[in-house]
Amino acid sequence: MALDETGLINGEAYTFFINKEAKCKKGCIAAMIKGTKSKVITNAILEEVEYKTLINIDEITLDLSSSMDWIARQIVPNGIRNYDRFHVQKLVTEAVQAVRIKLRWEALEEENNAILEAKKKETFYKASTYSNGDTKKQLLARGRYLLYKPKSKWNDQQKERAPILFKEFPLIKKAYDLSMYFRNCYEQVDNHMFSEWIKKAKQSEIKEMRVVAQTVKSHLGGISNYFVNKSTNANIESFNSKLKLFRRNTRGIKDKNFFFFRIIKYFA
Repeated sequence: MALDETGLINGEAYTFFINKEAKCKKGCIAAMIKGTKSKVITNAILEEVEYKTLINIDEITLDLSSSMDWIARQIVPNGIRNYDRFHVQKLVTEAVQAVRIKLRWEALEEENNAILEAKKKETFYKASTYSNGDTKKQLLARGRYLLYKPKSKWNDQQKERAPILFKEFPLIKKAYDLSMYFRNCYEQVDNHMFSEWIKKAKQSEIKEMRVVAQTVKSHLGGISNYFVNKSTNANIESFNSKLKLFRRNTRGIKDKNFFFFRIIKYFA
């Protein structure tokens, strides 16, 4: 099973509990509940589903939300709680991007101050460029996407830009290296690497990485459960996309009850 929330109508969040074996087709929705409050969702499922059915669920995938974790504990008492790999990896890559964004704002402020200084002196300001033609702020802006990918997947421009970016901003390189190390923890199928990564991240001078390291440490049990069946939340994310496409194809929602009736007929 899988558990997730999605903004379905006018920003209203709905929690979905789905059967992954149905592959986003008829029979995949087990529960669709308005809101994200753990007490409401847990009570709704426990009232409608026999407990002997819930105790036979082997595994549930979910994100790192504490409310989702509490729901999973109540409705799947005997199953493995598996924190979705891609939600966890996203948290690490967001820490890398946070470092880049902070440095970019500093570069923008530096350039603005240089322009004001040039105006005072009644001279023309021209930003210096690197060997690839980027200015400092352009380098930090255009370096965004290469930080998501391993070196083997960089294109020619990114291969040229990355050494300059890492040389000028070594803190970004350290954050990127930690991010790739964390990615390897999953790809090498080595549970012990997570502990090593946590140690390295906590020893770094990067505040964002230290925060993520503590989060990973707190949820390490559920993160390590990925190696049992290598399950992810990709199925329910695909289902969320299908719901949004369904809404778009109906040109929006005028009758909310009829919209839900159609969802239930198609997917429940």
